Amino acid sequence: MCYLITTDMDIKLKIFCTVAETKSVTRASRIVHLSQPAVTLQIQALEAFFETKLFDKTKGQGSLTPAGEILYEHARHILTHYAEVEKDINKITGMMKGAVTLGASTTLGSYILPYVITDFKKIHPKIKIKMYSGNTERIEDLLASGFIDFGIIAGKTSKRNITSEQVLVDQLSLIVHPKHPLARKKTASILDLTNEPFILREEGSGTLQTIEKFLKTHGVSKRDLHVALILGSTESIKASVETGTGIALVSKWAVRKEVQDGRIKIVNLKEGSIPRALSFIFPQKAQMSHADKEFVLFIKNYPFDSL
Repeated sequence: MCYLITTDMDIKLKIFCTVAETKSVTRASRIVHLSQPAVTLQIQALEAFFETKLFDKTKGQGSLTPAGEILYEHARHILTHYAEVEKDINKITGMMKGAVTLGASTTLGSYILPYVITDFKKIHPKIKIKMYSGNTERIEDLLASGFIDFGIIAGKTSKRNITSEQVLVDQLSLIVHPKHPLARKKTASILDLTNEPFILREEGSGTLQTIEKFLKTHGVSKRDLHVALILGSTESIKASVETGTGIALVSKWAVRKEVQDGRIKIVNLKEGSIPRALSFIFPQKAQMSHADKEFVLFIKNYPFDSL
């Protein structure tokens, strides 16, 4: 008799693998966006189903029992082969359908990919797309845990067993309040940045990684900045700049509307532009579905300059 694994079991296995790989219920809960008690309940449900303990608490959080090791090996195998099953069925039916689950860094997820997804759905309405958004570190964790098929991040990946491929070049721009003294200058220097209250993204952000690299290239470190705020999203940074709290470096795509409305001004830097690569990331042994491949190809060929 053949049994089809249910969506509920699929979720439980993904959560189980996340706890096993991070060796922490706390970190796993942040990755999957569930509370720690909810993650624990999912693990307990699996243990009840198999009637055995999967984690050895005497050896520390996240240490697998022999049964847990067996389940982890098979769970990774099951989750990997979902894509192969979908691909084979699509070949028979001749239809472009299925589901794409991806993760995107904050800038891409908020300001760029919604347009791309809308245009893609016009061509392939039967393909369902689910997108997780977060900083680069979170997208890497989601990929490593099997919650997404692939990711698009800013900066370089820091994880092993992940392959990256550049797809697009973004540019960070200096943004200030329209009445800020720097707004009256044609260009600002990197030294100007060190004299103003500065707003930064949090650790794990690809934007922060790019800013630190830019500063280092010109003999300046993050410690030289007068950091007024550290915020977890570009939206909160823009709002703070609008209120005159400080200045910031953000993606050019993120401030199009605010610049057009006159609420924020972009000031060019004497040292030149601050480019950053936006890259696809995949597991090294990824088995991508037909829908995944079609969406990746669509992104590669998308006319981003028209946005």
